Amino acid sequence: MYKRIYFHEQNQSFFLFGPRGTGKSTWLRQHYKEATFFNFLDEALYQELLATPKRFADELRALPNGSWVVLDEVQKVPHLLNYVHLFIEEKSLKFVLSGSSARKLKREGVNLLAGRALMKHMYPFVPDEMGEDFNLSAILQYGSLPIVVASNSPRETLEAYVLTYLREEIKSEALVRNLPAFSRFLPVASLFHGQVLNVSSLARDAQVARNTVEGYLEILSDTLLATKLEAFVPQLRVREKKHPKLYWVDPGLVRAIKKRWYEVSPDERGALLEGYVFSMLCAYNQAHPFYDEIFYWAPSETLKTEVDFLLKRGDEFWAIEVKAQERLRNEELVGLRAIAPLTGLRKRIFVYLGEKELLTEDNICIWPFKKFQESLATGKLLD
Repeated sequence: MYKRIYFHEQNQSFFLFGPRGTGKSTWLRQHYKEATFFNFLDEALYQELLATPKRFADELRALPNGSWVVLDEVQKVPHLLNYVHLFIEEKSLKFVLSGSSARKLKREGVNLLAGRALMKHMYPFVPDEMGEDFNLSAILQYGSLPIVVASNSPRETLEAYVLTYLREEIKSEALVRNLPAFSRFLPVASLFHGQVLNVSSLARDAQVARNTVEGYLEILSDTLLATKLEAFVPQLRVREKKHPKLYWVDPGLVRAIKKRWYEVSPDERGALLEGYVFSMLCAYNQAHPFYDEIFYWAPSETLKTEVDFLLKRGDEFWAIEVKAQERLRNEELVGLRAIAPLTGLRKRIFVYLGEKELLTEDNICIWPFKKFQESLATGKLLD
C-alpha cells in the first residue's frame, strides 16, 4: 500500500473531499484509529440517523471533550452539520468530514462551519507516492486512481467506476433529472479535457440545452471529477472575459468515459499529460502551498499564443508549458516567449519527456518531466 506523502494529519476539524476511489476512507482508518467513525454508506446507519438525528447528538454528547469524530460520505447527511457545529463549540470535538461530492453541502449548510473547519482535497496518486512503481505511460493509459492502481484489471475497474459514478453519485443523489442526457454529455465533455471550453459546442454535440450543460459542468465540479481553469486577465482587462479550460481529475477516467482502452495515441498524449500535470500541481500544493492561484494564459490579441499554467503567489508569477514530446522544438516556446513582459514574472519552465535539462539564451528553463516532478516533491518548484 502506498503512503499518501503529500497529505498529513490535521490538528483541527477539516473537510476532506475527493472523488470516489482516491483512498479517503483507507487513509482515515490508518491515521485516525482512535476516532469514532460514522460511515454513511452503511444503509442501516444512514436510515436511522435520517429518521432520528437526535441519536447522533446523543452519541457525540457521550464522547470525552476533544475527541476525534469521522463522518464518512457526509454529503449524504448535510442536516447533521448543525450538530457538528454545536459540538465543536460545546465540547471541542474535532471532526473529519469526508465526501465525494460538495453539492448537497453547498446547498444545505456547509457555511455553518465557516472558519471552524479547514478544506482539504485528496487526489489520485502522484509519482513519488508510487515510487519505483510509477510508470508515466501506464498512468496516461489507465490513470492513477488508487482503486485502479490496486486492481489486476484496470480496464474493468474503470468501466465499473464510471457506472458506479452514474448510479451512486448521480442517480441516487438525484443530481440530474434526465440520466440518459447526462450520459450523452459525459463523453462529449471528456473531449474537452485540456481544451478551452465551448459550452455552445458541447451542448450541440451532446444534444442538450446550453443551460443544462452549464448545470452538468457544475455537477462535474461538485463531484470533484473535473475542474474549470480560468484564464488570467490583468486588471486593466477585467471586462475581457475568456472561456475557461476543462481538466478532468485523472487521465484514466477521461479515456474510460470515451471507451478508449488501447495504447495512448499521439493525438491524446498531449492533453492527458497536461491534465496529469495540473492534478500534480493541485495535489502538491496541499503539502506545501507554493501558489495562491492558478490560471492559464492566452492574450486575446494573439489567440493562438498560450501558456498552459500560470502560478500566482502574491504579486509574482511562474509560467509552465507542458508538451508530451521527447525533443525540444523551438516553435513550442512561442507562448513562454510571448509572456516574458508580464509584470512580476519570475520564471518560465518548459516541461517535456526528453532527458536533457537546458537553459535557453533568454532564460527559459527546459526541464525533463522527472526534474519537474522532483521539484514539486521537494517544494522547490518556485525557487
